[in-house]
Amino acid sequence: MALTMHPSLAVHPGDWLKTEIVEAHGVGISLLAEKFHVSRQALSAVLNGRSALSADMAIRFEKAFGVKADTLMRMQTAHDLAVARAHQDEIKVDRVLEAA
Repeated sequence: MALTMHPSLAVHPGDWLKTEIVEAHGVGISLLAEKFHVSRQALSAVLNGRSALSADMAIRFEKAFGVKADTLMRMQTAHDLAVARAHQDEIKVDRVLEAA
């Protein structure tokens, strides 16, 4: 039997990074964007959940704060899957059966 995670547990990694890492370290988004060599808009979009966390951005957080990029990417995948599962009944697919 497969275990499933409740969708409410799949938080966007940006929200977690914003509260648990960025704000906890007292760093502003403008300064962090400068240190990450990315635009403030791009960083803000991730931290506010308007944009998915890319592998590149996950590595930037790993290098700057020590949080593993692999963990952040698993968080992003779990979030994406929870969002898709929330409307899975709307996804139309015809079953493909093996030929007898």
